[in-house]
Amino acid sequence: MYTPTKPKSTILAVDDSIPMQKLIKQILENHYHLILANNTIEALTVLHQESIDLMLLDISMPGIDGLELCRILRGLPNFNHLPIIMLTARDEIQDQVKGKLSGATEYLTKPFCKNKLIDTIDQLLNSRLSLQSTV
Repeated sequence: MYTPTKPKSTILAVDDSIPMQKLIKQILENHYHLILANNTIEALTVLHQESIDLMLLDISMPGIDGLELCRILRGLPNFNHLPIIMLTARDEIQDQVKGKLSGATEYLTKPFCKNKLIDTIDQLLNSRLSLQSTV
C-alpha cells in the first residue's frame, strides 16, 4: 500500500552571522526544508518567491533590522499570520517586549537549546496546520 510522505515544512532563517547560519543548518536541515538569508532584502526576495511555513529572525542585522522586518511582514496580508521566531542574542526583558510588539510569535535567545528550538518550531507549525484545516 502506498503511503505518501509528508512534505517537509519550509523554514526561512534570516541571520547575517555565517557561523549562526551553519549552526541552524546543522540542527534543522534533517527536519525541515531550510532556506538561509543574510539580510532583510534577501529575506523579502525569498518570501515572495517561495512558500514559507515559518521564519527564524535575528534582530541585529545591518540595514533594516529584524524588528522592522517583522513589523513590515505583519502589515502585509500574505504574511500577517506567518509564525516568526525571533532568535537573537538580545536577552533583556525590554528586547523581548520589543520583539513581541513588533509581531514575533515567539522569542528565543542565543545561545539556544537545540531541542527547545525544534519543539517551538514543531508547536508553531502544528498549530498553523490546525488553523488551516479548520478554515
